[in-house]
Amino acid sequence: MKASYQKYILDFKRPSGTSRGVMTEKETWFVILEKEGMRGIGECGILRLLSVDDRPNYEEKLKWACENIHLGEQKLWEELIEFPSIQFGIEMAFRSLEGNTPYDLFPSDFTKGKANIPINGLVWMGDEAYMKEQIEDKLQMGFKCIKLKIGAIDFDTELSLLRFIRANFSPEQIEIRVDANGAFNLNDALSKLKQLSEFELHSIEQPIAKNQTDSMAALCKNTPLPIALDEELIGVFNHSEKDALLQKTQPQYIILKPSLVGGFRGCAEWIALAEKYNIGWWVTSALESNIGLNAIAQWTFLQNNPMPQGLGTGALYTNNFESSLEVKNGELCYNPNLKWEVNL
Repeated sequence: MKASYQKYILDFKRPSGTSRGVMTEKETWFVILEKEGMRGIGECGILRLLSVDDRPNYEEKLKWACENIHLGEQKLWEELIEFPSIQFGIEMAFRSLEGNTPYDLFPSDFTKGKANIPINGLVWMGDEAYMKEQIEDKLQMGFKCIKLKIGAIDFDTELSLLRFIRANFSPEQIEIRVDANGAFNLNDALSKLKQLSEFELHSIEQPIAKNQTDSMAALCKNTPLPIALDEELIGVFNHSEKDALLQKTQPQYIILKPSLVGGFRGCAEWIALAEKYNIGWWVTSALESNIGLNAIAQWTFLQNNPMPQGLGTGALYTNNFESSLEVKNGELCYNPNLKWEVNL
């Protein structure tokens, strides 16, 4: 088996804002496996400033993984425990190599085009007019669940946007999730949660910054609004640490990004622990290209979670790969008649 890797820069159609800043491009890396005329592709979707493997020796570790591909998927996964995006890329590449095509990782009714995955429509931070425009677009596209990034503009303005939605759409008509990306201060986090709860939201992701587990546990206990842990899971590697985190904080939900928590294996470990403590969960992509999104979507479908998943559509980029994925009526669909076009 031969393994190689290459870097690829995804360009945003329009600058996209989070509480950590504005993104104009997204770096990603691909692992390519070749064996007996077959090809496998895996995406190492690193998010700079967020991924725990955002380290100076990232490419060096990726090169090491390709040079030692003979160790096999299981051994490599164990050796790459502190590089979850590479874990995921390697894991994906092996699944891809085993498929009928590089894009058939987990055959199901989803990949046959017989069943779809409900997803949330993502509304990016920006000025009030831009966010309102996005909300209206998502509603017209048939989304029943939208997710708003909050924490980067004035909080009162964000409340007014939620007020606008609720003035026009009841909780039965549209489910609203918000994501603070850890932007709230400890001093006023509970107060903000109480104000947000007036709009009958589904949940809020990561209200305060990670690694404040005493404060997060208190928030999760006293919140009037369900809390979903997101960034909090990043960098928690071993099983006992994961168990201790969930036992202590007792969130209402956890959010699983395979690129950030060690791929499908890492997600499965978190899911088992969440169910142990009666914690809900859903899966979210992390700005991967359509190659990574496809793998995540196919795996997610098999988990039989009826909640809307956070699977981005790939429509953010000018230079994404043509794929069989499309969005219809707020659901992610796999259209076998649409052909993949990947030049790697």
